[in-house]
Amino acid sequence: MVTTSSFTGLFEGFETRFVSLQQGKIRVRIGGAGEPLLLLHGNPQTHLMWHAVAVELARHYTVICADLRGYGQSHKPAVSDNHSPYSKREMALEMTQLMSGLGYESFYLAGHDRGARVSHRLALDHPASVRKLALLDIVPTIEHFERTDMSFAMGYYHWFWLAQPHPKPETLINASPEQWFFGHTSREPKGNDFFHPEALADYLDAVRNPEVITAICEDYRAATSIDLEHDRISREAGVKIQCPALVLWGDKGKIGKWYQPFEIWSRYCDQVPVCESLPTGHYLAEEAPEKVIEQFSSFFVES
Repeated sequence: MVTTSSFTGLFEGFETRFVSLQQGKIRVRIGGAGEPLLLLHGNPQTHLMWHAVAVELARHYTVICADLRGYGQSHKPAVSDNHSPYSKREMALEMTQLMSGLGYESFYLAGHDRGARVSHRLALDHPASVRKLALLDIVPTIEHFERTDMSFAMGYYHWFWLAQPHPKPETLINASPEQWFFGHTSREPKGNDFFHPEALADYLDAVRNPEVITAICEDYRAATSIDLEHDRISREAGVKIQCPALVLWGDKGKIGKWYQPFEIWSRYCDQVPVCESLPTGHYLAEEAPEKVIEQFSSFFVES
């Protein structure tokens, strides 16, 4: 079942849908016409992070912006011992089910942050579904952990804190969720007016919900356990991204400072990836939307 409503403001011309899947409802905004392009957000945001690029992209694509399970207004599986409901494998599978339900068996795919990790797993597990893949501001999860040093531990300390046993981090975050949000999103210094007011309102509405905070922590708990298991198995089996891949990162952020993204991603792709840094911090699509639109527009075309 699909319920719909209209939406104005940042996503002019888009509609909101709550798509009922087997395990719950997924909130999406859909607009435009042309080949399907699925956009997946990061933590601790919602699909509104794409607000500055979605309308322009919808001139050429059917753009689908989804809240991942656990985030925003999508359904929120409960805590589990093995964190499997928040494994990137399960989250990726759900996105293929979403797209199939919307009538798209294959599509272009772009993800930022946690959404990029879901996108990476989706491309590995469902290669026939992904025509082309764009990954924003990540290297593979397993590479982060295997290369952990003092810089990573201090710069991405939240990876280790959010993964602590339930409900330790949740209890502290829920005591002051807005203060946590602004601290968490300031990996590069920024004021509280950095995000667009309408997008920020959606982000804060989400993190005020204790179920969202639990889901965020479960996402990170999965990253330290079941996701790593899946990553090791795929790597040992030689499973790689088969479609063309675009890798973008902010040159004011950490990815380019800590790693050699081209060298790393080349080992995870069957084809040589296109790798570019943009003049941003972590939030590429909100800091330099025109650059992201330019990169996507030149990349997401039929060969």
